[in-house]
Amino acid sequence: MEAFITDWVNLLLRWLHVVAAIAWIGESFYFVMLDNGLKPPKAAEDKQKGVFGEMWSVHGGGFYHAQKYLNSPPQMPEDLHWSKWKSYTTWLSGFALFCVLYLLQPQTYLIDKNVMDLQPGQAVGLAVAFLIGGWFVYDFLCRILGKNDRLLGIGVALFVVAATYATTHIFAGRAAFLIVGAMMATSMSANVFFWIIPGQRKSVDALSKGEVPNPIWGKLGKQRSVHNTYFTLPVVFIMISNHYAFTYSNPYNWVILTIIMAAGAMIRQFFVLRHAGKNLYALPVAGAALLAGVAVFAAPRPAPAPAAGAHGEAAAPAVKLSEIQPILTQRCATCHSAKPTMMGSAPAGVMLDTPAEISQNAQRIYQQSVALKSMPLGNVTQMTDEERQKIAAWFNGGAQQ
Repeated sequence: MEAFITDWVNLLLRWLHVVAAIAWIGESFYFVMLDNGLKPPKAAEDKQKGVFGEMWSVHGGGFYHAQKYLNSPPQMPEDLHWSKWKSYTTWLSGFALFCVLYLLQPQTYLIDKNVMDLQPGQAVGLAVAFLIGGWFVYDFLCRILGKNDRLLGIGVALFVVAATYATTHIFAGRAAFLIVGAMMATSMSANVFFWIIPGQRKSVDALSKGEVPNPIWGKLGKQRSVHNTYFTLPVVFIMISNHYAFTYSNPYNWVILTIIMAAGAMIRQFFVLRHAGKNLYALPVAGAALLAGVAVFAAPRPAPAPAAGAHGEAAAPAVKLSEIQPILTQRCATCHSAKPTMMGSAPAGVMLDTPAEISQNAQRIYQQSVALKSMPLGNVTQMTDEERQKIAAWFNGGAQQ
């Protein structure tokens, strides 16, 4: 019952997180598109009113006319929309999900003793430290390099790569990816909370009093907003990466993640420029080329087929299913069972209780436990190399009954 409740809470939090993230990202992308697609106003009265730019669009059977004022409009509206709660809800639900799934089960999800032999308390402390410390390092870089956007961009990119390398050499690969994404998402939401919204409030307060707002508030908020835009696609990939073990279980997983994040940033840059009327197709092509390179680099290499002995003696007899079933029962069926002891339900619906179920999932068993070595998660049930070799011999021998 405890495992079922955990899974149910996990499901509800994940659903809330996804809904909030879609709302936040959608609104963010819309305003970036709007900001880059503005044209100078044509009507003389709009120019006199202080309209900086405008955009006409059609959607849902109607026409929309959006206008942007750099300074106060002639009359400050009472009902002013603020873009903040979607960001806060995304972060709060994501952190709650991170706690339920990772921080409360560190031995299963955070720790891989083949990477670093951590104690549960150490793993939890380091994971939280990356989230909090990542924001402080990023914010520090913005403060000292903020006057030069290009230099700041390089500094932030190098920091993210360094964090990627560090996490993948401390935590289990799946957790390492998620921690990098959570660190970036924390900075995104903190940008909204500490910089973008406070700057907007100061501007609105000044305008309401008939004062000229300090332009630095808008400039700093815009800078952080731009960073959030380029963080978005890398973070979205990371949030779905736990379904694709070939990315995080590779020995060079930090390189794979770095390349995929770079591809995401390139693709996002293409859309940003396109909204401004510039079609730089080299960006998505380069991003696609990077992703194709990752596919080749990360592809699992098949184990060599067993060969006859050096003096012509027969190869070892094929391993039968009856020999590996006890291994799977001991190492895998704690989760992959009709009645799992570590989960509320079998992940991906894969159950390994019977010979028929094992035969049906032979390819998955080999892929996850031998080719990728991503299962069991964090090797929490301590599957040995000898057991993995026996599974490989069974599979390469035709997965005999």
